[in-house]
Amino acid sequence: MSRGRERAEAPSPLRTDFQRDRDRILHSMAFRRLKHKTQVFIAPQGDHFVTRLTHTLEVSQIARTMARALNLNEDLAEAISLGHDLGHTPFGHAGEEALAAVVPGGFRHAEQSLRVVDCLEGDGAGLNLTWEVRQGILHHSKSRYDILEEGVGRDDPGTLEGQLCRLADSIAYINHDLADALRAGLITERDVPQAVVAVLGSTSSRRINTLVTDMVEQSWGCAGLEPAASPRVAMSAPIHEAANALREFLFQRVYESPSILQESRRAQEVVQALYRHFLNPEPPLPPEYGRRGEPRARQAADYIAGMTDNFAQRLFQERLRGGWVV
Repeated sequence: MSRGRERAEAPSPLRTDFQRDRDRILHSMAFRRLKHKTQVFIAPQGDHFVTRLTHTLEVSQIARTMARALNLNEDLAEAISLGHDLGHTPFGHAGEEALAAVVPGGFRHAEQSLRVVDCLEGDGAGLNLTWEVRQGILHHSKSRYDILEEGVGRDDPGTLEGQLCRLADSIAYINHDLADALRAGLITERDVPQAVVAVLGSTSSRRINTLVTDMVEQSWGCAGLEPAASPRVAMSAPIHEAANALREFLFQRVYESPSILQESRRAQEVVQALYRHFLNPEPPLPPEYGRRGEPRARQAADYIAGMTDNFAQRLFQERLRGGWVV
């Protein structure tokens, strides 16, 4: 049962509220654009690197598996998972950091994802999603240092399914980002800490199975089959420690590697140049970004955040490298 929507709607004779949310997200333009947005590697040479769309689908699969095993609402977990990155910028976190540095009040992709479903999709009317899905989308992010980071206050996703999706997000990316780094030759199998391999496994499938199985076992109170004063999504200490160690390894050897940082700096230059360009009143923005009468800075941020990598690069080349004033 949902707390409801901002605008009341008649119930569907066939689908639950959360199924309807999932379907609205799947049919949104922002969801389609995820296929051309960076996960980690910008414009990789190869067809098998993860994109923001394939990441989202992997998060959804992991979240649905855990929700079913714990007797939670699978439809809610799926809807949150599919919508959690709709507001991500082109060029992944490099684009997010670039906008955060110049947009008044900063920029966070989780907040932008909520903005997408609340007021940018649906010709400016938003998708009118349920409270539970909106909270799960808004509060899916975590800090660098803890894969399980329990949210409190404004960071609490509001439901067990929301907690579960935060963890599913981390389980997905620490595994596929590791696989992509190996594929790119950035690291080798020998570089992966042996303590991590010994606990989690030597392949992506084994690591995911280990992490998901442990989470289900440690979170059994969430299933509602046994008394639990305050059920939380949890992990055992050894698995939790190994997952955090793998995450830190990825930061040090992949996300903050010289080659990735060099790509990121170039991407940030593109994003910030486009932002400065569209702050000017002369270049027109698509009309849908001005319907709410918000400041030009907000409109420019919305427009750029919605761009795919390819579109942002093409626009930069055509308008700024072609003689337009930056």
